[in-house]
Amino acid sequence: MIDLSEVAGPIRLFLSAGPYTRDGFLATQQEELDLLKREDWEQSFGDRRITAILCEHVWEHLTVEEGRIAAKICLDYLEPGGYVRCGVPDALFPNEAYQRTVAVGGPGPAADHKVVYDYKLLSEVFASAGFDVCLLEWWDEQGEFHEEDWDDEDGLIYRSRRFDSRNQGFDGTDTSQLGFTSLIVDAIKPQT
Repeated sequence: MIDLSEVAGPIRLFLSAGPYTRDGFLATQQEELDLLKREDWEQSFGDRRITAILCEHVWEHLTVEEGRIAAKICLDYLEPGGYVRCGVPDALFPNEAYQRTVAVGGPGPAADHKVVYDYKLLSEVFASAGFDVCLLEWWDEQGEFHEEDWDDEDGLIYRSRRFDSRNQGFDGTDTSQLGFTSLIVDAIKPQT
């Protein structure tokens, strides 16, 4: 359970943050708030609603069906217009070393990856829960990298084209210089 007794204003969560923090976001761990346990959410929030949820490299540790369940729970606890900013490994990033690193059952932290999403599947998971989905960074089937302008004040995803140090050599044109990117979406709860 999360203690919100000292949170007077809008609630912005950084889910399964590990040792990391993000300015303006309340960092949580799975032991405090399990994405899949509605009772954790009820005990933590009751009637209060959340304005933003940030999760970086979390959804790939769930099965696709668990991802749908987690998306629905997040939708239910967001205020209208609130959003989930979600970054996951990108199944379409055309880099063999990257794909070996993020593969289901891969090395290190990837050992418990259940799925590697492409933009269509991740969008569908959130849309099936009732979200409007806005793609922020993604690779397509032709190996082209796409990005929309996004504000890191709304939730910084470190493992992104702009912030990951492995992309320092990127000149803005030659995508083969990209060392690590994520598939990043904003899943927005409709106003009505």
